[in-house]
Amino acid sequence: MTEPTLADWKQMYGALWRIRLFEGHVQRLAAAGEIPGFPHLSTGQEAVAVGICTQLAREDVLFTSHRGHGHVLAKGSDIEATFAEILGRRTGLCGGRGGSMHLVDAENGVLGATGVVAGNLALAAGAAWAAQAQGRQNISVVFFGDGATGAGAFHETLNLAALWRLPVLFVCENNGYAEFTSREEHSNVKQVSSFAVPYGIGTKTVDGNDLPTVFTAARHAIETVRAGDGPYLLECMTFRMAGHYVGDSQQYRSKEELAAIREKCPIERLKRHLIERGVDAEELDAIGDRSRSEVQQAVERAVAAARPDAATVLEYVYRAPALAAIPG
Repeated sequence: MTEPTLADWKQMYGALWRIRLFEGHVQRLAAAGEIPGFPHLSTGQEAVAVGICTQLAREDVLFTSHRGHGHVLAKGSDIEATFAEILGRRTGLCGGRGGSMHLVDAENGVLGATGVVAGNLALAAGAAWAAQAQGRQNISVVFFGDGATGAGAFHETLNLAALWRLPVLFVCENNGYAEFTSREEHSNVKQVSSFAVPYGIGTKTVDGNDLPTVFTAARHAIETVRAGDGPYLLECMTFRMAGHYVGDSQQYRSKEELAAIREKCPIERLKRHLIERGVDAEELDAIGDRSRSEVQQAVERAVAAARPDAATVLEYVYRAPALAAIPG
């Protein structure tokens, strides 16, 4: 991987804005009752998605969690199709059947989001094992929150990944909360990266709200995994500006804490970084405006799309055969 040019950083700045604006529309329509279920937003965590997914090949596979919109978009999935899926429209990534927490775009390497905490870890290891067994060079990347580290599947997967030297990158987006419970209330382990040490897995903890820092750490992690040196765990310390889900009143967080989080906005931090490198603020504003227009048009087309035909509800799903067809 070569060092990013100034043009590359500008593209990543636009990617941050596209995710932020995309989820702004999700929040608005969900609050208005136009989106089914409870979408979970990654507002404030965009630098993790962009810093890592920008460096992945199309053949690399990605697994994400209930807070996965940003990862899917950063991996390159179509904005309109992603939004249509969240709305439950026929033109969605999965024909409107998966919704916000079950985004899949297999052609682009996005093998699934899940609402099951830690439910994606073993799947990512399985995909990595398949690549290893078939002699392919692609890697597997899985995103999860710090709350997932309390599940047995997390430790079981780390153990097997280390034992079999699987090409999988574990990315913990540590936003300090497992749903509504702060890290210090549910774990005596301060940093998730500590869990990788006894398994002999390479690891690092970085500032997840600083895109250049995430990019540099992710480049090393990806190169390590791709070279066949086993798995790697990258912990990105970040903050979610929104609640656990759309509608969360966030009574567990003080006004002072929320104000401090807004000061750590990854978009503003990258903007300051680029201005220091000589980019005009007006040019960055124009990038933001183009992203706003692109997302707005995609959302309007997604909203206007048709809903799936109710007669097709049993298509594309696994189902048991009719009882009459079972012998005995």
